[in-house]
Parts: sequence; structure tokens; C-alpha cells
Amino acid sequence: MINFVFMLTKDDATVPDALDVLAELRDSGLRYVGFKDVGATPEQLAEVAAAAHAQGLEVMLEVVSTSVEDERRSLEAAGPIGVDWVLGGTHPELGTEILAGLDVRYCPFPGTVVGHPSVLEGEIEEIAVDARALTARPGVDGLDLLAYRHPSADIERLVEAVVAASDGPVIAAGSVATFAQIEALERAGAWGFTIGSAIFEGRLPGGLSVAGQVEAVLAVAPGEKASAS
Repeated sequence: MINFVFMLTKDDATVPDALDVLAELRDSGLRYVGFKDVGATPEQLAEVAAAAHAQGLEVMLEVVSTSVEDERRSLEAAGPIGVDWVLGGTHPELGTEILAGLDVRYCPFPGTVVGHPSVLEGEIEEIAVDARALTARPGVDGLDLLAYRHPSADIERLVEAVVAASDGPVIAAGSVATFAQIEALERAGAWGFTIGSAIFEGRLPGGLSVAGQVEAVLAVAPGEKASAS
């Protein structure tokens, strides 16, 4: 079963009321929550991570920095923030070096990723080749695939190719906003997917409340009982 990661983000930035949103989701059945290194300080993110852990959630930090220097700062903050996973980033040699020795799963972006909000470029075969090379690296546990951020690819075929090439979980991130997309990702073998903005904008079934929409997504994507190993 595919896993749902609720991102406490809107427009590629962590929402200012992330702690309040978490409190509303205490009894939702959610297992995974994430945020980005934009819109909040590391100290604020550490507070959110601690609150999520107190609710029994695993926490993911998605790195969307556009420069090597900013990516380094984001990766160095992952340990003090206290996350369980680091998603994204385009410099895996940096990520594996900085995260070495930490109890953190690292899932960088495969393919050519540009801009902010990030866009995935390249042919499916090229992205799959990069996925294979990335997950062969010691210290890389899986991938953060910007599947629905690719402007022209057949998304289901893209995900299938990356899953087949990868040694580790593939998480589809960005621009997931419908149950049909979730079903396509599950058919293609993705381990999980993230949703943030679409829920905060009330675009999914379940009413206008964040809690109602999260519960609606969990109804179609209840996920595994434990995270992938």
C-alpha cells in the first residue's frame, strides 16, 4: 500500500501555523509528516519535529535549496532539527558526507532539477539511469522523485522506470492533487507520495478543513504499518 506524507507546506514553504495543524491531526491516523527548509528557521522546525514525534509520526525534511551553499546549510540543519528522513537536494556527494553517522534516511532528487518551485527535466531513460546510480551510492536510501513536476513525460511510465531502476523507496513529490494521481502512483510502484499545497488550498475531497482532507487521503492511501527499511 502506498504511503501518504503530509507536507506542512504551501507554495513550497513551511506554513507558519504548522504546530497548530499538527495538533488538529493528532487522531487522524497519519504516519508521516514533512516540511521544507523554506519559511521557518531551524529552531522552529525543530519544535515542529519534536511535536510530530510526540504524536508518533516520522518526520521528513525536504531540501529545495537552489545553491550548493544553501543546500549545505539545509543538510547540516537536519541533525539538530531531528528529522527521520531528508528528501531532495541535488548534490548527493554532499548529502552522504553530511548525513553520515546520523540515523536519517536520505532520498535525493534523481534527474535534472531546476528552479524554485523545482521542475524535473530530462528523458525518462536518463532519469532512470540517474536513479540507479544514485541508489547504488552508500548513504543513499531512496529517491524523492518530482514526478508531476515533469512538463511532458508520461508520469506513470516515468515512475515505473524509476522504481524499477532504484534500490530503495521512491517518494513522488510535488503537484499531487487528485485521487487519480495517487492511484497512478500506486500502480507504478511508488513507495509514497507527498501532498501539501493542495490540501491547504482545499482542493481534495473531505471538506475545507485540513483534517478532513488528510483523513480523505488516508482513506485511499492508508499506507504500511511501519516505514520501509
